[in-house]
Amino acid sequence: MQSDDELTNGISQDEEESKETMKSSQKADRKKKKLKEKLLKEASKADNRGVCYLSRIPPHMDHVRLRQILSQFGELGRIYLAPEGPEAQVHRKRAGGFRGQMFSEGWVEFAKKSVAKRVADMLNGEQIGGKKKSSIYYDIWNVKYLTKFKWDDRTEEIAYKSAIREQKLNMVLSAAKREKNFYLSKIEKSRAMTEIDR
Repeated sequence: MQSDDELTNGISQDEEESKETMKSSQKADRKKKKLKEKLLKEASKADNRGVCYLSRIPPHMDHVRLRQILSQFGELGRIYLAPEGPEAQVHRKRAGGFRGQMFSEGWVEFAKKSVAKRVADMLNGEQIGGKKKSSIYYDIWNVKYLTKFKWDDRTEEIAYKSAIREQKLNMVLSAAKREKNFYLSKIEKSRAMTEIDR
């Protein structure tokens, strides 16, 4: 049998273990609460962000140069430039045009809606400028502020377009496979008919 000292020692160890588990659960709760507050803060910041659409990106302009030019008007978030289609790229290179990567359109996220609206109003229809020797000096800005548009809308659109493209590709592949099988079956029938005729 256990003595009284051993029993009280065992009880005190159980109490210590339960206190430690309570402390760790309280720490986990605090971490969850901080994370939730951080996510809510980010969501409120996201509601205040504004997105501008650039319908034309001049040659020789990439996201780095665009960020450098637009950052003087306000704090920028994300930038997405859609690459031009492969057919247009081949046609341009064959015609002797710019050999590098070109973009067809773009989206720029500003930290504040008011800044995005002001930039769109101020730059739309204006000359890009910069250094006179620059290849984009005489190009014209074509910027529009997108009201009630969030960056997530853009990513959803990209996912939707890629899903449609994949679905079309699967349809084309299945049609080609059916055509191939039909052709092979006709060849087999032809061979069988020539064997019968002999």
